[in-house]
Amino acid sequence: MGQERTEHYKRGLKLYGENRHREAIEEYRKALELSPDWTEALHGISLAHMHLGELDEAIRVGQKIVELDPDDAFAHTSLSMFFQRKGMIPEAEKEAAKARMIAWKEDLKKNPNAPPPGPPGGMNVVQ
Repeated sequence: MGQERTEHYKRGLKLYGENRHREAIEEYRKALELSPDWTEALHGISLAHMHLGELDEAIRVGQKIVELDPDDAFAHTSLSMFFQRKGMIPEAEKEAAKARMIAWKEDLKKNPNAPPPGPPGGMNVVQ
């Protein structure tokens, strides 16, 4: 099962890289049929939806990732991007702050003197 799941995921990555996002989503979904909570495949799906302009679906999948793994900094960063693209700036800033905090906590494990994240609202808004 693990190898088959990985093959679907790799095909999804290849299709995503070729800007064939709809087909990539189908491959990622096949991987999820074998492993429903596999966050790597969910990340692929959410980003493919973003590139298709399907921001509500990208947000829905991103929120599922955060439910499965609340400490996934990339999921919070992705949600921030999705919210930015929808013009939902307060929500985007909130997710970006969560990602910065998670990353800082990880840094602290390696470097107890790691500086805290920068001030909120310091992110550039993607138009």
